[in-house]
Amino acid sequence: MPKDLPELPNILQSGALAYGKWGRRFELALKNFVGCDEDVLVVNSYTSALQVMLSAVGIKTGDEIIASPQCCLASTQPLATFGAKVVWADIDPIRGTLDPEDVERRITPHTKMIFHNHHCSYPGYIDEINAIGEKYGLQVVDDCIEAFGAEYKGRRLGNVGTDITTMSFQTVRLPNAIDGGAIIFKDKTCYNKAIRIRDLGVDRTTFRDELGEINTKSDIPMHGYGATMNEISSYIGYSEMLMLPALLEQQRKNAVHWQQLISQKYPSLAVLDTKDILPSYWVFGILSPEKRKTIKRFRDEGFYASGVHVPNTYYSVFGRKGTFKGVQEFYSRFLAIPSGWWVETR
Repeated sequence: MPKDLPELPNILQSGALAYGKWGRRFELALKNFVGCDEDVLVVNSYTSALQVMLSAVGIKTGDEIIASPQCCLASTQPLATFGAKVVWADIDPIRGTLDPEDVERRITPHTKMIFHNHHCSYPGYIDEINAIGEKYGLQVVDDCIEAFGAEYKGRRLGNVGTDITTMSFQTVRLPNAIDGGAIIFKDKTCYNKAIRIRDLGVDRTTFRDELGEINTKSDIPMHGYGATMNEISSYIGYSEMLMLPALLEQQRKNAVHWQQLISQKYPSLAVLDTKDILPSYWVFGILSPEKRKTIKRFRDEGFYASGVHVPNTYYSVFGRKGTFKGVQEFYSRFLAIPSGWWVETR
């Protein structure tokens, strides 16, 4: 969080707290940082980002979405809440992200989307998953809830050719806007539709008449959400974008430190595969043959190690669990240690 927010009192006293100037500035800053040609759409939470996205592409109750069980519940619960049928696919046990071969095996005539989570900021097999989506005519979403700023083959996520990218700006993410999310659509029609969906289906260009009254001729042809980002969160998010390169650089320096330390001091541990990728190192991932003992050891040494996520197959809300060899292997071995910009390595 930036220490100095000089415009905050002005915003609070302005009476203009809804999406406006700072929301548009935040969107432009995000677009420029990611390097994409498409416009970015900010919303008030990550859940809203998924709801708006699913509505804009026309996902209906019962449509199948292929997803990884090994990800944050905040990524998958909105899919189930929306009424889609989540179909789990296995993961690569050395990366923690979707196994393209297993994804292809899960496709049925009811499949509409592949939801590609980039686990703990480590990008997955983006080209392979995108190729599957193109082959079968499926929408592919890069779920960057933990992966803002991460790179794949030299390009930042959001600019790697995927149909849709979703991002989170909740308190534990970068950039931290207290809460919020964003969506990038390659398809301009989906983007234009999403603008209205995030604002209750309203077309703001016709919603008010010449007296400022609600225009009875301005139709609401679609359902929508009250999902616009407020100006305070937008301003905070925009302000943190100015700090972001330095924060990401520090996180990557921390990761280099961890990698060197582990190779020297913990020979039984392995680090995650990073071929073709540059994680943003939301955390630093490790694979251990004795996960719980390793977690305790790091905690005893003053670093709060954690397994981070439980496979979503543990939760009955998603129905039938299934057996996933890659998920079982990865979950039994994976732990993470802090790599955030605030960490003082020694």
